[in-house]
Amino acid sequence: MSHEAVETARWALEEFGEGDVGQHLGIVMTGADSATHRFAADVPGYSGWEWHAVVACPPGESTVTISELALVPAAQALQAPQWVPWSDRIQPGDLGPGDLMPPEPNDPRIDGEELSKQGLDDALSRWRQGDYGPNSEMAKQAPLQCHTCAFFLAWDRSFGLCSNEFSADGHVVHSRYGCGAHSRTRVVDPEARKVQEPFDDEGPFF
Repeated sequence: MSHEAVETARWALEEFGEGDVGQHLGIVMTGADSATHRFAADVPGYSGWEWHAVVACPPGESTVTISELALVPAAQALQAPQWVPWSDRIQPGDLGPGDLMPPEPNDPRIDGEELSKQGLDDALSRWRQGDYGPNSEMAKQAPLQCHTCAFFLAWDRSFGLCSNEFSADGHVVHSRYGCGAHSRTRVVDPEARKVQEPFDDEGPFF
C-alpha cells in the first residue's frame, strides 16, 4: 500500500468524526488487494484502543477505496490493570460517611488502645509541614503569629487549636502559624483620620 492509501485511510477516519486520529501505527494485510491501516486513537474512556481503516484496491485500479472503519481494542487494552491493595489505594480524605477503615494489623501508630510515640511524631510532622504549619504561605505573609492570638487554644508549646470562625477554625495550628485575622490585627481607617483645616498662605501681610 502506498502513501496515498495511508492518507486516504486517515482522511476517512477524520471524516468519521468520532474522535482524534493519532499517528499511523502500521498495516495488516488482509488480502491480496486489501489492508487494514492502524492509527492511534485518543478517545475518552477508550485507553489503548486503535482506529482501524480497511482499504482496498481491486486489480486494474489505481485508486484505493474505504471498505470499513472501526474503533477496536489493542492487546494491552484488554489486560486488567495491575492489582493494587486497597490499603495502598486509599488516600487521606477518601473516608466518607458510613465508610469503615479498620487499622492495619500491628499498626505502628497505635500502642495498645493509645496513640504510640511514632503515631504522635508522625502527626506532629504532618501538621508542621501542612497548610497550618509555620512555613505555609499564609504563615509567611502573616504579620502576627498564633502564639500571641486570643483565638489560639494552646495544646503545648508548639501546637494548639484555632477558634476563629473566619480563619482556621477547629484546625490544629502551629504556634508560629499566622493569618490576617489575628486578635491583635488593627487596620488604620483612612476615613477616621483627622482632617486638617486648609491654610491660606495668600492672605495679606501686616
